[in-house]
Amino acid sequence: MTHDPRPALLSAALTATEHGWHVHPLRPRAKGSALHGERSCSRTGECAGGHRKWEQRATTDPERIRRAWAAGAFNVGIATGPSGLLVVDLDVPKDKDGSDAPSGATSFKALCERAGASWPATYTVRTPSAGLHLYFHAPADTRLPSTTKTVAPNIDTRAWGGNIVAAGSITSQGTYEIVNDGPVAELPGWLLHQLSTRPEPPRQLTALRIPGRATRRAEVALEREVATVKAAREGERHRLLLTRAIAMGRFVVWGDIPRAVVEEAFGAAGESVGLPAAECTATIRDALAYSARTCRPRETA
Repeated sequence: MTHDPRPALLSAALTATEHGWHVHPLRPRAKGSALHGERSCSRTGECAGGHRKWEQRATTDPERIRRAWAAGAFNVGIATGPSGLLVVDLDVPKDKDGSDAPSGATSFKALCERAGASWPATYTVRTPSAGLHLYFHAPADTRLPSTTKTVAPNIDTRAWGGNIVAAGSITSQGTYEIVNDGPVAELPGWLLHQLSTRPEPPRQLTALRIPGRATRRAEVALEREVATVKAAREGERHRLLLTRAIAMGRFVVWGDIPRAVVEEAFGAAGESVGLPAAECTATIRDALAYSARTCRPRETA
């Protein structure tokens, strides 16, 4: 006899609404919305006045939820904006993307330490891929948007416009499981500040202007390495910034080019492909420090 997952999924949906969270059905064993899209909208019922998206149709009404989950084994989505939530999504890098960026949990721990704060105790769900969802109450007077990897490597946030898969949902990889069933904490002030601060636009990468004491060989090398970073695709940006800055480090050690020129050029290149300024600065610093430790003398290079 085949096990019917619908009762457990219905229970997960109703449990979410007990917290006041607005839920909507996701496709069985998947993460996409099971509700109709704008193209297939009949403009009737809830959509009589125009198509209503899943964020608008997410509900806390138990009767609507029971009717929806009686129709199929739907996973449970939480519309974070209407639910008054901001969920921090800490991803685990996938080996296939070729990235050596730290995991979301590692990046978040570093952010906490930088802010002089401890890891927040809050309602937490582990994803089937071993990532974490940290739930926070969003401030009622601030409409925070969702973000993708702008906070730090492998960290997304889900607020307005965002959806998070609720505990109890099942995919081909496994089940979303609660690992901290404690109360939802208020959004930490340091994170609210970071999310509320309008980022500066990426610096434009212009023709390099290198002071006269840079050698022609170093100038050509810097232009080549910076162009490689600027052409990086998502998943390889951090790695290329690190390795190409390491490659340029020998010229700094040999006195062929000022360190500040190298830092400025690679910083602009990294930001131009979407890396946060703080990540660029730290990566370039680490790369040049590594070069200083390992660079061979010019005569033996």
